[in-house]
Amino acid sequence: MKAKYISYQDTHSFSKLVLDYVNDDEFLKPFYSFRPDMDGLKKAVDARNFKGNRPELVEVLNQQYQNVKTNKSVNHNINLLADENTFTVTTGHQLNLFTGPLYFIYKIVTTINLALELKIAYPEKNFVPIYWMATEDHDFEEINHVSVDEKNISWIQQINGATGRLSTKTVEAAVRAYKAYLGISKNGKKLAKLVENAYLTNDNLADATRVLVNSLFQSYGLVIINADDAKLKKQFSSVIKQDITEQNSAHLTEKTSEDLTQKGYKTQVNGREINFFYLIDNLRERIIEKDNHFIVNHTEISFTKGELLLEIENHPERFSPNVIMRPLYQEVILPNIAYIGGGAEVSYWMQLKANFDFYKTDFPVLLLRNSALLIDKRSAENLNKLGFTLEDAFLNKEKLQKIWIKNNSDSNLCLTDEKAAIQAIFNQIKLKNFKIDKTLESTAESAKAKTNRLLDHLEKKLFRAEKRKHEVSLKQIENVKNRLFPTGTLQERVLNIAPMYVNYGDDFLSSLIENFQPLGGDFTLLLPS
Repeated sequence: MKAKYISYQDTHSFSKLVLDYVNDDEFLKPFYSFRPDMDGLKKAVDARNFKGNRPELVEVLNQQYQNVKTNKSVNHNINLLADENTFTVTTGHQLNLFTGPLYFIYKIVTTINLALELKIAYPEKNFVPIYWMATEDHDFEEINHVSVDEKNISWIQQINGATGRLSTKTVEAAVRAYKAYLGISKNGKKLAKLVENAYLTNDNLADATRVLVNSLFQSYGLVIINADDAKLKKQFSSVIKQDITEQNSAHLTEKTSEDLTQKGYKTQVNGREINFFYLIDNLRERIIEKDNHFIVNHTEISFTKGELLLEIENHPERFSPNVIMRPLYQEVILPNIAYIGGGAEVSYWMQLKANFDFYKTDFPVLLLRNSALLIDKRSAENLNKLGFTLEDAFLNKEKLQKIWIKNNSDSNLCLTDEKAAIQAIFNQIKLKNFKIDKTLESTAESAKAKTNRLLDHLEKKLFRAEKRKHEVSLKQIENVKNRLFPTGTLQERVLNIAPMYVNYGDDFLSSLIENFQPLGGDFTLLLPS
């Protein structure tokens, strides 16, 4: 594939906060640590003061991988984590069925590429790409489906508790449906085999996801971590105790969110007084303080303060951080210098900087993941034939159709000149009325407004009449938009890797590796070469 790059602004798809961050807005600087560029990353490496337990991290990862066939580069990277000169580049994501939308793939590729770029820039140090599985999330409805072309495949299952612990016994019907879409081509059969091996030979969703993602990215040394682990939680237990009993994160996040909101930015997450869940098999529920007791919501489980501290000490794995505290947990147990996230993630991480400062934990460099639009040959040809550039594809359907009609109509459908002439006439009438009787000025103004409304209506009727004359071309515009922006949103937020893999196989992933520029600051357009 060949790539073309356009600015994020030109896609009309990213929030004001993300665009201001990319463009180095002065106001946002207190809400992060270092700039997302090579200079900022070097400063982050030099400043990183990792206090976590490296040998234990390596031990846990080796245990998690003991039944997974891995490339030697994965094993090498796991063992490198014991070295003081090794740092991680991390992305995190939910356990979406069959990898979910394409942007999950893009997050991992961005992470891998940044680790590679850092190794080239600083060969004396090591940089390991990490995929942090969000195994403790409990919103199954967000992850139990996948979109392949216009077909939606779902995993029907009742669940309580963390999705990572979910049994895969009932997933076979979804696997069959996915295989049916993949078909009998060489690439389709290969992906089907990978999916079968992952989901039908592993007992839970966390292990299934690890095996599938490893099979796609192991040659690039990607290390996958499941932080739902007693040993890793033990390293975080002092923070768990302090934050549940003192509720520091709630106040700190609230203050930061207020500052961002006052500036006109939309905040992504809302903290609670206690930002931890109580987690056991088939249960992940909020912890609430009431009448000097700590109660697990919707259960009869309750602790005094002393009992709670003892429970954290003996069973730290039963305390699951929510979206406010999970990033802090990540940075406590990983020697991390950069976090790769989508627009919403970059936004909510900025709400957390004060919390990191309070707990004396280094805040990583925030990088916006690479985003891409794969433009198939047919769509590219249609756009060119219709007289549009590739960048024009990001305009909405109505705007594109209006531009096309204006560019291809024999008549001038715009009444701008006529409106200006009428404006001048009414100004003269207003002046005459004012000289005769001041009260008549408002009458003239009302007549002008009514006339403008009539002209607007006539302009729309002219446009609709012209539109009927060009139904074939306008339908082509609609079809292109539907192919490139399914359900009216960015392709990467809807489509799964399946159609891309069927068409291009492993070349699709290698093309992403080749063309994504994690420090480029641009949106990627991908076209078959």
